[in-house]
Order: sequence, then C-alpha cells, then structure tokens
Amino acid sequence: MATLKDIAERVGVSISTVSRVVNGDDSRRISDETKQKIWQAAKQLNYRAKPAQKSAAGAKRSPKHSAPLTIGCILSLPDNKYNHPYFSPIIQGIEAKLMEEGIKLAFLHTQAELKSGAVREALMHDRALSGVICIEGMEPDMYRWLKERVPVIIGIDVADPDIPIISYDRLDAARIAVRHLLELGHTDIGFIGGAGLLGRMEREKRYRGYKMALNEANCPFRSDWIIDAQWDADRSYQGMKRLLERQERPTAMFCASDMMAIAAMRAATELGLSIPRDIAFIGIDDIEFSKYSSPPLSSVHIPKYEMGYTAAKTLLDSLHQPYPYPFRMLLPFHLQIRESSKAPERRAPVDG
Repeated sequence: MATLKDIAERVGVSISTVSRVVNGDDSRRISDETKQKIWQAAKQLNYRAKPAQKSAAGAKRSPKHSAPLTIGCILSLPDNKYNHPYFSPIIQGIEAKLMEEGIKLAFLHTQAELKSGAVREALMHDRALSGVICIEGMEPDMYRWLKERVPVIIGIDVADPDIPIISYDRLDAARIAVRHLLELGHTDIGFIGGAGLLGRMEREKRYRGYKMALNEANCPFRSDWIIDAQWDADRSYQGMKRLLERQERPTAMFCASDMMAIAAMRAATELGLSIPRDIAFIGIDDIEFSKYSSPPLSSVHIPKYEMGYTAAKTLLDSLHQPYPYPFRMLLPFHLQIRESSKAPERRAPVDG
C-alpha cells in the first residue's frame, strides 16, 4: 500500500506537507496547485485514506491546530511500560502537556510490540498519525519504517541528527558522578552498566564518561571491575557478588542506572559489607525509590518529567510551525548526594 512518503517523493514535497493536505490541516498555507498534485498522486498510487482522515467527528483538537491530532509514543523498553521507575515520569510529562492542549495520547507501544506485523499494520491503517515521540533508541530497520510513515518525530535520547532531540548530557552526568567519588578520595572505582543498541559498551556514553573521569584524575582503569549487567537488576546483583568475592575489589561503584545500583548494594550488604564504609555507590536517574533504599542512594537527578513535557511541547510546536532545522536540547541535571557515598576508610599499611 502507498505511504505518505511515496506521495511526497512523487510530488517532490515533504512528508509533513502531504500529511497536512490529506489531514485537512490549514495551519500552514499550501498552494492549490500543490494540493491538487498531492491528491492526484494519491489517486495514482492508490493511497487509501485512514478513517481518522475521512472524518474528524468527535476527535480531540489542539486549540492551536485546525485538524485533529493523533500523537503516539514508542519506547525502547521491552516490558513494564506502564510502571517503570525511569520511563513512567517521562510519559507522565508527555501526557501532561498533551492534556493541556486537550489531546489524549493515542497509543504507547514498546519497540518489541512494533516488531509484530499486525501491530504495525493496525497502527498505520486505524489512524492518521500526526506525530510520534520516540523514547531512547530503536533498531535501525524499525526506525526507518517509522520515519517513512510519520510526518513529525521528536526523540528523547535518540541518536538521530535529522530530528529535534530532547535529552541530557549522559557523558557529563557520568563524569560528575565519578568526580564525586574521586573528590571523596576514592581511586579504585568500578562500573556497572550495559551496552547500547549496537551492542558495544565502548559507545555507551555513561561508560565513556566513567572512563574519561578516571583518565582525567590519572586513576587506574580496571577492566575486571566492569560489570556488563545488560541494564538488568538481577545481573547487576549477581555480577556484584562475584566481584566482591575477589581479593582485589573496588572501594566505590558507579552504576549507570539506579536500579542496577540498588541491586548491587543488596549484594554488598548480603556479603557483610557496610555501605558506604566498606564500599560506596552512586547511580544515575534519581528514581523515586532511591531515597528509600538502604542506605539511601546517591544519584544524578535526571529531569525525566521535564524531558517528556518538553518533547510533547516541541512536537506540538513543530506541527504548528515546523522548525527550520533539527536541534538537540540538553536539559540540566544535578547531583543528589545521600548516605551511600562517603570517603573511603583508611587502609592499614602493609608490613614489609
């Protein structure tokens, strides 16, 4: 079946222009000649309008837009999409901004769900999408499929130079977390994290920030103190237990997410270590549960709700008046110091 991209290529206009014509969106002036060419191409290509395009009866509209808007969200999370300590505040921010404009989030799909041909088919046939917010990365083939069919895409922590991105500086956030440990006097610092979508730890920004901070402080990097937990709390717990059973072990751990940090702290406690006297921990995210862990976890506070809210605002603004060029907006973060991090205990000198 023909797509908006096919029509755009036939006429020589942008996908967003085609979308506005077939959706009856008059927020931007499009010449009658261009409209005629688009409808002619649609007929030649046997383009089938979606139900939402045929009738706007009962549809929610933004006060800023003359046409009903259908906005969805896709996230990289494999499961637990409605109750995740990191992603849920982002989604709440998205929904809050949309609700301000009288718009309800049309759908929330994970990347795993989109792998189903039936889900993709229903997504494109049942509704005319105005725009989509993608949270974190997607597999390249899946992302290309989406870009060919959706007029406006806004990314949250997505590596695409061609669309507006809302994010925070992950590399610098990691550097600041490790610097906190360094300033406390720690020099033996391990890492818990996971690879990115491409499966390479070396490209993951929080891992790179960790290594950069060690290098800047002339501290040793120990590959045997790296735990690839694949962003899984149980793998973090098991990996931490194995690391702490060694004779040489770090005095502090930087964890690329709070969930992995909390699991690792549990492993240390079960082995009889005192936190932070024997080993200190710091994470990234500052999820709600971190202040209730035992001990409360030091973390880098990420503006999760604000990223979602800003992404939704950016999408709505782009539909009203497209940005002349893509941009990357980095929201501020800050350290949230709690009881899990303090200076290391002085070790007794070795005789000899």
